[in-house]
Amino acid sequence: MTNYTHISGIIPRRISWAAVVLATIALALTLGPARALGTGDRAANGGTYQWPVKPFNRQHPVRGSFADPRTVFKASPTLRGALTGRGTFSLHRGVDIVAPDGSLVYPVASGTVTYVNAHWLKVDSGGGRAFEYWHIHPMVSVGAHVEAYQTVIGHIHRGSGHVHLTELENDRAVNPLAPGHIGPYADHTTPRVTSISFRGSETSRDELPNLLRGRVLLVASAEDEPTMDAPEGWRGLPVTPALMTWEIRSWDGRVVLGRQVAADFRGSLPDRSFWQVYARGTYQNMAVFGHHFSWGQPGSYLFKLAPKAFDTHTLRDGAYDLVVTATDIRGNSSSLTRRFTIANHRR
Repeated sequence: MTNYTHISGIIPRRISWAAVVLATIALALTLGPARALGTGDRAANGGTYQWPVKPFNRQHPVRGSFADPRTVFKASPTLRGALTGRGTFSLHRGVDIVAPDGSLVYPVASGTVTYVNAHWLKVDSGGGRAFEYWHIHPMVSVGAHVEAYQTVIGHIHRGSGHVHLTELENDRAVNPLAPGHIGPYADHTTPRVTSISFRGSETSRDELPNLLRGRVLLVASAEDEPTMDAPEGWRGLPVTPALMTWEIRSWDGRVVLGRQVAADFRGSLPDRSFWQVYARGTYQNMAVFGHHFSWGQPGSYLFKLAPKAFDTHTLRDGAYDLVVTATDIRGNSSSLTRRFTIANHRR
């Protein structure tokens, strides 16, 4: 029986596990050991380390991005379940790098193995820097010294289709896709803000923007396209933008509330809980609702533009534009505008 509570949406496949492993090892022997990443390579590739699967110096698809929502609902797959359901909710602490099951995994930086279990391991590279490799069958033990791009530390589990990479700086998860980290990495897609809405409470239905008064939650839906397509059911599924900002303008374009940051994943994860970053109604790609696994279904990424409700009394009655901008890790961005009317002093 498939375990549908796995946050990365594992799909079982009928393959010969031994054949995959043998074929992958043969490919590794054919390609030979990797050349160390030199200073010139770093400048050319835009990163201080390369990819953990071969070919190391070529970009691979990333089907799960840094700070993506990770949700497992105990509720049924309904709007009410998404708005009010309990479960397990977290921000994705790394990136999911697509590679075939059985692919050999290598460390992106030399170091010492400090933790191993049946599914993942951790390598300490010194100076407060460490890396975690998930969804692999480990082939090294605690205390082993591993060399970047030379030591095989494991192979990808059957049914995973990816290796999850977490980068840590002083035990804090940082974005591996940020400039100066993994490379080569290019991103030419543009994230989109797909909707802007106003709510009276965390779980209430959207308010009409024609007349707002008192305190309202500002919510925006946004998503980014992966820069390279992932295979099978993951093709076309979104990832989260790296930066969400907003501002309020008068109806004639004058800025009345300057740029506000709703979420910033460009460096590290925010010091906020999941439901302080994302709004209710958020769920991940291939979401789990109770016993239902949403194979091939895209997620819903709803951002709270502010952790607390916006007090409309801070502005005069009148018509305004809420402008929300989504930006990716390479600076590509786009905006969406929603007009609303404040009427605190009108009947």
